Amino acid sequence: MDTFLSIHQGDLLGTLTMFDRMIIKGHITMLYPNGAFARMLSRQGVLLKDFKPYVTEVSQQVKQHAEQLALQAGGPFCYLEASMTAKNGQSKEDLARRIAEEDHLKEGLICILYTLEPCSTFTVRGNRKTQRLEVVRRRTKCLHFYFYYLDADLGFMHIRLQSWFPFQIQVYINGRECLARYLDQQGIAYERYDNSFTRIDDLAAAQAFCDKFAHFEWPPLLNALAERVHPFLKVLRRVGFGSYYWVADQCKIATDLMFKDRASLEAILPDLFEHSILRCASADILRFLGRKLHGNFKGNVSSSLKRRPEGWRVKFSMKRNTLKMYDKGSVLRIETTINNPSEFKICQQTEDGNLRWKPMGKGVSNLYRYAQVGLQANQRYLENLAQAKLKSKAIPYLDDLCRSHMKDGKRCARFNPLGQADRELFAAVLDGSNALNGFRNRDLCAKLYPQPAVSIQEARQRCTKVSRLIAKLRGHGLIAKVKDARLYRPTKLGVRVLSAVISFYQVDFSVAFQNA
Repeated sequence: MDTFLSIHQGDLLGTLTMFDRMIIKGHITMLYPNGAFARMLSRQGVLLKDFKPYVTEVSQQVKQHAEQLALQAGGPFCYLEASMTAKNGQSKEDLARRIAEEDHLKEGLICILYTLEPCSTFTVRGNRKTQRLEVVRRRTKCLHFYFYYLDADLGFMHIRLQSWFPFQIQVYINGRECLARYLDQQGIAYERYDNSFTRIDDLAAAQAFCDKFAHFEWPPLLNALAERVHPFLKVLRRVGFGSYYWVADQCKIATDLMFKDRASLEAILPDLFEHSILRCASADILRFLGRKLHGNFKGNVSSSLKRRPEGWRVKFSMKRNTLKMYDKGSVLRIETTINNPSEFKICQQTEDGNLRWKPMGKGVSNLYRYAQVGLQANQRYLENLAQAKLKSKAIPYLDDLCRSHMKDGKRCARFNPLGQADRELFAAVLDGSNALNGFRNRDLCAKLYPQPAVSIQEARQRCTKVSRLIAKLRGHGLIAKVKDARLYRPTKLGVRVLSAVISFYQVDFSVAFQNA
């Protein structure tokens, strides 16, 4: 069975599967149980009635530390009065990239942006029933600091730190930024378009790095990043409340198919999107994402087609996990986004020492399994795309058939694929008796004119006309002359084009006519 890669191997430079966007969050879990925050205060000699001045002072220390980092790096330390997102026209990431470009930065801290954002935090309130102060959780707003870096290994990334207890932290990493850094260090040439690679000179080395990336020891690296921006962590460790527990809040695993040029990709995109939105049923979407359709399934499965400024994209969704296809320049991207990992299984050791498949958790130790699940989903989708009927790719050949053109200084007339005379000619050329030895002028005459000529003059006229038809077929590249013989055979292109014309007229047109 032909695969998507084998069908399009002539147009492809290669493929690359790797993590795209990764949003990793850190939680100081020892602060969350009932009474834990009060114990943390007690171990520092802080009473509940002194809660507000204490946490205000700690929050001020976090801000001062951020200011000091910006001062040492010589980067901006800016307060944003309004939220900056891509929907508003400019995101904080765009601003940081512009600053890095203007300052000609290659490595280190770019800038620190801070703004007021919603969060979940602790506060102390009085309980009327018990007549005592107690710690409660609530939704409020506080300052959040965004530290943008050009890291030596991770490339462009940022850290988001909440300035108030429990100091939730978020690390944003892009796998392609990490790969770009690795390729630069190894001296491997590549070309990029936006957030994609359009060419990599050593794809094997790049894929090997991406495979190792999924098995990286993340906690030590993430702890080091947290200590870089959070001055209060040392205090928390000293009073016995440990550090962050790291979870993957969102991960994207993308398979990029790098085409030789944009035109090759554009030729098949309409058919791929049409196949995805019309031919992929709910059962197919579940199969792509590793599930089976059964009566106990509870959840929504949906598909959507949307036009973006960059182009079209199709998205399948199942319980907050998604599978998308879209184009970026000359790259076709198949991308699995995992927001709800419990929908997938992971093989883990149980308390009795046996291995068992269990719902997957969000811990960063499971990122290797994220990569496996994403790769499998992408591959299943690509297998399905191999069944897409590539009508758009054949249209240029049909257009060429219907147009006259010049070859070797001679004009080659057009064909009329829907005309009876040309269809009879195509059928005669593809006749099975021609497959072994090819055909001559007289063979086509016999098929096109089953009744014998009534005169020598008519026979000559038929022969002359068939000679012109043979020259016309050769001019369009549909047949080729056998070396050292007056024989002709259909070319590979000729077989495909002529067969398609006959099939369309006999089968597809009649079906379309009935459905019109």
